[in-house]
Amino acid sequence: MEVNRIDPDETKRLLDADEGYRYLDVRTREEFAAGHIPGAASIPVRHKNPDGPGLLPNPDFVEQVKEQFPPDTKLIVGCLRGGRSLAASRMLIAAGYTEIVDMRGGYDGELDASGNCVFPGWVRRDLPTTTD
Repeated sequence: MEVNRIDPDETKRLLDADEGYRYLDVRTREEFAAGHIPGAASIPVRHKNPDGPGLLPNPDFVEQVKEQFPPDTKLIVGCLRGGRSLAASRMLIAAGYTEIVDMRGGYDGELDASGNCVFPGWVRRDLPTTTD
């Protein structure tokens, strides 16, 4: 299934345009608390592994989204670099959501194998953030 992807600048434009878009941050609670897009909703698609490194799937992700947003909600989905949000977007589309857009580059940006930023995310474009 194909997911419509937009960059952070287009995300900001849509959020500011008062067209009914909501931002869904699918990073961990810890990542969200460290900084996020103003007005974002936080529903992690993965959680920190309490027993070691890495992240574990959130088996209740789709149900938790359904509790907050009806299937016709205009959602822009984002994460740290773009991978989790793309996967989450596909999950939501498969669950019947019809207005899903993925923010490419996420909150920080896409990195190459050497750790260099190859596509700047939200914060690397100096867009507004909050910890509230």
